[in-house]
This record gives sequence, C-alpha cells and structure tokens, in this order.
Amino acid sequence: MGPTAKLPSPAERNRNWQELPEELTTSFLERVDTLYKIVTARKVCKSWRQICSRPEMWRVVDLRFSGPGYKKENDVVVNKMARNAVDWSSGEMIDFRLGYYGDDRLMNYISERSGQLRCLHLESCSNITNEGLISMVEKLPLLEDLHLYGIPISVQTIEVAGRCCPQLKSFKLNKSRYKCPHMGCNEHALAIAENMPGLRHLKLQGNKIAIDGLLAILKNCLHLETLDLRMCFLVAVIGPYLIKNLAQQIKDLKLPHDYTEDDEFDDRIYTCDTCDYTRPHCADPSDKDIDSDEFLGVSD
Repeated sequence: MGPTAKLPSPAERNRNWQELPEELTTSFLERVDTLYKIVTARKVCKSWRQICSRPEMWRVVDLRFSGPGYKKENDVVVNKMARNAVDWSSGEMIDFRLGYYGDDRLMNYISERSGQLRCLHLESCSNITNEGLISMVEKLPLLEDLHLYGIPISVQTIEVAGRCCPQLKSFKLNKSRYKCPHMGCNEHALAIAENMPGLRHLKLQGNKIAIDGLLAILKNCLHLETLDLRMCFLVAVIGPYLIKNLAQQIKDLKLPHDYTEDDEFDDRIYTCDTCDYTRPHCADPSDKDIDSDEFLGVSD
C-alpha cells in the first residue's frame, strides 16, 4: 500500500492566502489554466483579482474544452470569456486557442485587438467561416503558428494566410474525417506549396492529399523540418527509396501508417469499419509504388 494521505492541519485549513507574497501568487496564477483564472481565481479576493487583471496574465489564452464538445447553450458564455480575456490582455496576447465555440464576430474582435498574436489554434469551431478566418489572418502579420483541426477551409484561406502572414512557420491542417478517402484532392496541398514556402513544420494528418500535392510541397517548401502525413493514405504508395530521401531531408517525418496514439487528436479520428488499419487500404489498387526517380524526376 502507498503512503496514507496526510490531512491538513488546522493552521493550514485556516491559512489566509492573501498573506502569500505577491510574487508567489503571481507565479501560481501564471501556471493555472485560462478557465480557472476567469471563473475562480478572479473571485478569490481583491488582490487575486488585481493580479488576474494584468495584461501579462493573458498572453496565452486556451479555451479548448474536453468532454462532450459543443453545446449551443454555452455559446454566449464562451464567447464572453474569450472577449474578456482579449480585453484584459490589452493587446499583449500572443497565443489564442479555442475549441468548438466561437464565430466570425469573435474572430474579428480578437484580430482587431491582438495584433501581436503569434499562435492561433482552432479546433472543431463549426461556426467560424472561411470569410471569418480570412478577415482574421489578414490582420495578423506576426502570426507564426496556424493550427486548424476539423475545420473545413478553402484554398483562398490558405492563400491569404500565406500572403498576409510572412512569418508563418508552422501550419497544421487536420481533416480527421478523411481517414479513408477514395479520391485524392490536391488543391490544399498546392495552395500550401505556392503560398507558404517558409514553413518549417507541416501537419496534414487525415487529409486527402495525393502524390502530386506531396511533390509540390517537397519542391517548394525547402525549409521543412517536420512533416506529418499520418493517415494520408493516398500517398502511402511512395517507395522505400523516396522514403529514405525524405528522411534525409526532413528531421521528423511521420508516414501515413505510423501510429497516432501519441497524437493529442488521436481520439477524434474517425475510422472506417470496412478497412484494415495496417495496410494502404485507400490507395488505388492500380497504383504502383512511386519512388524517387519518377517522383522527383531524378535517377538513381
């Protein structure tokens, strides 16, 4: 048996938390999550409320919620939380993350007041349109990381992000519902290749990218350090020689059939009951392995 938990002493139970040195309280509140700061910490006492009102406490805002997901009745509450966090940041927010909730009006509110934003993560925000995203990224010239999970986006959105965010280094576009596509679609891949040549990190997990799209990305995004192609089964036909070349060019390469257990979005990926997860089930059976001589236009 493990050690028995020790009950707090009467002195500990009656401790006045307001007597803690301000630097310790600040250090603690900097480490708690956004929801706790908004719902609980600001209501503890006057001094905590004052600390939680400082702009530096809201440089990173994470309003991604675990659990059952979207509930319409929570829309107003979550949007208000996000707006309050933006206001308290006084323009110093550099990292904003949102899951399930939000709309175009909120995106506009953030971009109008957070010109220093470096990281934007949106997950399953079904009420945010392409028009809303385009309007937002147009106002974020310092954006370095753009991560979109389970959000249908247009080619134009990628084009605008590449054009208006010249410092963009990391782009993640997860299409988790496309685990078993039977038709390739390269429009997003071509838009990435043509408009985001400075990328260091690219994640396309679950996308319908085909061979031509991968070729375009490799030829145009020459600074790639990480490339995640897990569950992009239409590019699973690449041969071992090309895989070796990719591994030499890219420090962290994840291939279509690599496992996803270590991925934070693994539990949100939809499987296909008719397919075998362990083999390239979605590739055209008439396809042959595409290796470096054909794919890259070079010979051994």
